[in-house]
Amino acid sequence: MLRFSISLLAALSMLSSCKQASTEPATDETPFVWSPEYFSDKKIVRYQVPGFDHLNLDQKKLVYYLTQAGLSGRDIMWDMNYRYNLTIRHALDNIVRNYKGDRESEDWKKFMIYVKNVWFSNGIHHHYSSDKFIPEFSREYFNSLCEATNTVLMEEVMNVLFDPAIDAKRINLEPNSDLVLGSAVNFYDPDITEAEVDAYYASIIDKNDPTPVSYGLNSKLVRGPDGKLMEKVWKVGGMYGPAISEIVKWLEKAAEVAENEPQRYALKLLIEYYKTGDLKKWDEYNIAWSQATAGDIDYINGFVEVYHDPKGFKGSYETIVEINDFEASERMAVVAANAQWFEDHSPIMEAHKKDTVVGVTYKVVNVAGEAGDASPSTPLGVNLPNSDWIRSEYGSKSVSLGNIIEAYDQAEGPGLLAEFSNDQEEIDRAKKYGKLAAKLHTALHEVIGHASGKLEDGVGTPAETLKGYRSSLEEARADLVSLYFLMDEKLVDLGLMPSLEVGKAAYDQYLKNGLMLQLRRIEPGKNIEQAHMRNRQMVAAWVLDKGKADNVVTMEKRDGKTYIEINDYEKLRELFGQLLRETQRIKSQGDYEACRDLFETYGVKVDPAIHAEVLARTVKLNDPPYAGFINPRLIPIIDAEGAITDIKVEYPDDFTEQMLEYGEQYGFLPDKNQ
Repeated sequence: MLRFSISLLAALSMLSSCKQASTEPATDETPFVWSPEYFSDKKIVRYQVPGFDHLNLDQKKLVYYLTQAGLSGRDIMWDMNYRYNLTIRHALDNIVRNYKGDRESEDWKKFMIYVKNVWFSNGIHHHYSSDKFIPEFSREYFNSLCEATNTVLMEEVMNVLFDPAIDAKRINLEPNSDLVLGSAVNFYDPDITEAEVDAYYASIIDKNDPTPVSYGLNSKLVRGPDGKLMEKVWKVGGMYGPAISEIVKWLEKAAEVAENEPQRYALKLLIEYYKTGDLKKWDEYNIAWSQATAGDIDYINGFVEVYHDPKGFKGSYETIVEINDFEASERMAVVAANAQWFEDHSPIMEAHKKDTVVGVTYKVVNVAGEAGDASPSTPLGVNLPNSDWIRSEYGSKSVSLGNIIEAYDQAEGPGLLAEFSNDQEEIDRAKKYGKLAAKLHTALHEVIGHASGKLEDGVGTPAETLKGYRSSLEEARADLVSLYFLMDEKLVDLGLMPSLEVGKAAYDQYLKNGLMLQLRRIEPGKNIEQAHMRNRQMVAAWVLDKGKADNVVTMEKRDGKTYIEINDYEKLRELFGQLLRETQRIKSQGDYEACRDLFETYGVKVDPAIHAEVLARTVKLNDPPYAGFINPRLIPIIDAEGAITDIKVEYPDDFTEQMLEYGEQYGFLPDKNQ
């Protein structure tokens, strides 16, 4: 991926640092620089934390302790992504810190791009495509760097770095291959097969349990001394124990300054879960956490999303610390308050609708810190917990990361809109309604989409039934819920948008992205692997195909360029509704064959001609397709007695500096390969 990125994006500097940024919030004298550097196919963005200074001291402490807890587990995500990642990161960090040679040579610049790609992705595989980064510098040059800095790597690790064939994919989703053997992700011993994983979990999963635990969520599946499979649980005293002990230390401090008793109770359950590794305790925690809705501070912390496991069992370590944006949350809470109306008026089969939608809460929050799978690349919105039965019985929390979305908007260049919009009307609509359309799409996706629908009795979990397509289908289903209702007058009646022009802006952007824009993230000749990208292309390509007879959507060539024109927004909405009905049926009935056929037909394969055109049109815009974030730095002010009297926020502007700082301060896992 790196070789392609450098050659294709030659217009982007070989070494980033395109601007000098301030470490202070914006003032009239020092404007805040949102995007201080870019490299390869990535740009680095900064975000501000509005409202932090208005918190009282205990609230500031709570934010600080939760942020420290999150960063303390940072090594876990690196090791989860690949078994040699920590070894490689330690070596790269050591070279960057200590190399005294020529730092202006082309080889050093290529080396630094490789290092930054690895930092950005928490490992040697691309964070989105999962392809392994291939160095643009020679093995001989790397050897010289190692010798100059007393850096020692095993021959096996050196081969991993420079042989493209070794562990080439972090996640393999090819349906006719062994998903586990073909994936480099470190959730399974390298010699374990997909059939063995299936047999192991089939032997322990109770399909008749109405409240099943999240089997395999917090463990690595390994081969024991007797050859049989066993789970190494991630807990204090178990796998990742040193880092988890640090997480617990900070969570215990957080519990002492919790805003209220429900919040404190949830934190204590999370601590107990980390200490025991008991998945029933994880469920207890999620129930308590979903009910703890009062207060200004909230957080996500744990082994959460299963997108990085080709079998959909293992949760990646992730933390986000959040401060409520009261004004925005109040404005958007109406979405959650009307969750039952959306469920009742959904086009899905009646048998797949929930009789009662329970406890969906929605807030706009400002992020104060992120770590693990949420950093440097972050989601825009989150809906948790993931357990279907907990959602049904106790509800869920949905958040939109308001200051992250704002930072994305501030760092976004105007070129893509002008280059790919079909006409001036579409451009004007996007400028007027695009931001609101994006916010509503995220809100409906997280609050209504993921919380909607139910499984039929006796159907196994999506991880069991839909296998490697589970995540893609779930994201498609949530997107389709959002798309269907974005053209509903109900949103106008609720005061969420001024007119259906907002929905049209959302449709314009979604089809452009699904059919064209997201292809700039794919290397020529590759298929789509990432779950969200498969989702978007599947949805967009399906409606394009099914709407041909009525000319609902067309792709037209003008002056050698392809444009997408929506000719009938109402009929397009009907198509979204039809596909929503089918995706919910697939999930509710566990129809693997239909799910596979849907994605293999519409969501995986890339049109090479369109792909080449998109790459050619976007390379000149100098606007990389991926963005990741430098986190603010929270600095405690300590008096002579050692007590914290205040906490200040600083805004670093140097990605390299933060990565080296994190490696030194939060490197709690030992390097088992040295």
